Amino acid sequence: EGRHPHPDDPRAGEVAAGFTGFGRVATDLETGTFRIETIKPGRVPGRHGHPQAPHLSLWLVARGINIGLHTRVYFQDEDNAADPLLSMIDPPHRRDTLVARPDGDGLYRHDIHLQGESETVFLDV
Repeated sequence: EGRHPHPDDPRAGEVAAGFTGFGRVATDLETGTFRIETIKPGRVPGRHGHPQAPHLSLWLVARGINIGLHTRVYFQDEDNAADPLLSMIDPPHRRDTLVARPDGDGLYRHDIHLQGESETVFLDV
C-alpha cells in the first residue's frame, strides 16, 4: 500500500513485519537469472503530489559496469498510464522495457537487457 519503513513516512509503523524496503540478490552465473521475493508495492506519492504507479527500484552493479545502473520495474496488471516517470520515456514503446508481466500465481517475469534492441531503460540519477 505504498508504505515504507522510513522515518519520514508517517505510516512507517504500519509496514508489514520484517519488511525492510531493501534487498540484495545475485544472479545465477550460468543463466543470468535472478529472483526477488517481496511484497508487491502500492502507489506512492511523487513530486508535487503526483502519484507514482507501484514499482520496484533496482540498482544493478556488475564486473565490467563502471557505474551502477538504476532502473525501475512496474507491473503490467497495474494502472501505469499516469506515472510521471514512465510518461517521460520517449519513444513510448521503450516503456515496455520497465514492465514485468504476470507469470503465475503472484509471480512476475521481468527481463533486463544491458544492450541491443530490447535494452532496458536506465535512469540518469
